[in-house]
Amino acid sequence: MTDRSSQTVLTTGANSGIGLATVVELARQGFRSVGSVRSDAKAEVVHAAAADAGVEVHTVLLDVTDAEQCERVIQGLPPLFGLVNNAGYAVTGAIEDVGDDEAHRLFETMVHAPMRLARLALPGLRDGGGRIVNISSIAGLATAPFAGHYTGAKHALEALSDALRMEVAGDGVKVVLVEPGGFKTGIWEEFERDIATREQDGTRHADAYRRSLQLQRLMEPIMGSPDGCARVVATALTTSFPRNRYLVGIDAQAMLLAQRFTPTFLKDRVIRLGLGL
Repeated sequence: MTDRSSQTVLTTGANSGIGLATVVELARQGFRSVGSVRSDAKAEVVHAAAADAGVEVHTVLLDVTDAEQCERVIQGLPPLFGLVNNAGYAVTGAIEDVGDDEAHRLFETMVHAPMRLARLALPGLRDGGGRIVNISSIAGLATAPFAGHYTGAKHALEALSDALRMEVAGDGVKVVLVEPGGFKTGIWEEFERDIATREQDGTRHADAYRRSLQLQRLMEPIMGSPDGCARVVATALTTSFPRNRYLVGIDAQAMLLAQRFTPTFLKDRVIRLGLGL
């Protein structure tokens, strides 16, 4: 087995879902796995999960939207071999229901922060022929009503990752996009929270939001687990020739096929009928 104990990989948003599964899987693979969290309580969650798995995971406190914290954390770690930009969250809301502040926070977390961390980590990554893995989504390739801002952020992450991949390829740094479909994480709680917020604000789309939630729940039987996505991330970091993109999940593959081969007018019509729009 390759000795990776001297290779440090930082994974952001490590206290739950794909991030938690990833830091544990990377520790299993022998990396010095470091997860960023936003509080000591969330750090305890990571350490408990690592202990249950029989591995060691290190944690750092980091709000990825804080530029000074980002710089301090990167400077305080050994030169990275890998950076896994995973921190993020879902926002459900029609364009007319999402205000400027909410939109800015989302894009700061899911677009600007990953590029900031990549920029800060690049000197060390260049020295070791390292890798950047950006956790995107099938939402980076398709979109739907009430997901405009979230999918817009993922589309932006895709474009920036494509540009970065070409810019640093000559230095031996590889940039990889992982594009999961739906995963059994905190998706339903976030969905319900956002719908409740929109209803309190007097949205005109309340019924359509509820239909959207029902349709999403129908997809649950084919959703994957975070562990499966974590194994793909590990592959991207360990294989000699990683792919530029890894599409993960049966639902993601089905959505991509529908996006590519269904005429736009027909796709729009079917979705509108399903949501009552």
